[in-house]
Amino acid sequence: MNLPRARLLMGLGRLRTCLAGMAVTVLLAGPALAQGGAAAREWRTPPSGDVLRGQALYEARCTACHAVDGNKLGPAHRGVMGRRVGSLQGYRYSDELAQSRLRWTPQTLNTWLQDPEDLVAGQRMGFQVDDAQERADLIAWLATLK
Repeated sequence: MNLPRARLLMGLGRLRTCLAGMAVTVLLAGPALAQGGAAAREWRTPPSGDVLRGQALYEARCTACHAVDGNKLGPAHRGVMGRRVGSLQGYRYSDELAQSRLRWTPQTLNTWLQDPEDLVAGQRMGFQVDDAQERADLIAWLATLK
């Protein structure tokens, strides 16, 4: 066998091995790739919250950017529970948030308040609530705003 042909056959063998390895990787990672390459998120229901503490926290920490009934730097919060994320008419959301296809539930709000950027990369809220009970209290208050 001549040398160029032998090298070609060796190269094809390596290519075949590489392609087989890629196929196995795609098969094993398929579910994650179908979800945008990320592992499945674990949604956590917050503990029971105290509405009055939540109202006080909202007034102390949220009203610089939000209001119950009017848009400010952030969108209005009345009716937030159950609303599709990024859908309030009259407020301009980031494209990422408007296209998220999420709905505000106690679980999504808990994740959002803990780390908005982790929930929707590219969003614009630069504030988070580290304490789980404070998040639960805020969520309890937001749930009353029907």
